[in-house]
Amino acid sequence: MEYFLQGLTMGLAYVAPIGVQNLFVINSALTQNRLRALLTALIVIFFDITLALACFFGIGVIMEHYQWLQMLIILVGSLIIIYIGIGLLRDKSSEIVRNAPPPSITSTIYTACVVTWFNPHAIIDGTMMLGAFNASLPPSQSTAFILGVATASCIWFTGLAMTISLLSDRFNAKVLRAINIVCGIVIIFFGCKLLFNLI
Repeated sequence: MEYFLQGLTMGLAYVAPIGVQNLFVINSALTQNRLRALLTALIVIFFDITLALACFFGIGVIMEHYQWLQMLIILVGSLIIIYIGIGLLRDKSSEIVRNAPPPSITSTIYTACVVTWFNPHAIIDGTMMLGAFNASLPPSQSTAFILGVATASCIWFTGLAMTISLLSDRFNAKVLRAINIVCGIVIIFFGCKLLFNLI
């Protein structure tokens, strides 16, 4: 139980900061019905857990052995992050369209995959944090730890989707615009930082 709770705590610290995944779930909860917002959160959870498993069990080893792959991931990912951030800053939506026709499931899956697996910040953070913990854990306790991390992902993203959905009436175009601007600036900052470090 001790290692499960450590994984749960580490998992919450890993997913809670403002990032592309959180923004994707928030926007879905603000503009779609509650069931669709929950479905979007579940899709994000799937990709988040698969990334956590990959980071925990060895993506860092692959990136360490193939520096060109690490550089390619950072380059492509940082450009994608900057592009997403610029898109948020340029978004001039005048109102929140409640219960708009949802994007297709395929589109939602694609976007969730991109904001998770093509986010070098998440890959690097996950590799450093989760990979380091894996190296320090007794082998018999690694399963309990990663189950805690996966549980944190489930709790966070479903909780975020449901909370924002329940409070969505309190959000208006100005609040959404402010959220997009703040998140866009943060995302562009991280993308530029990654690109600068690469150069």
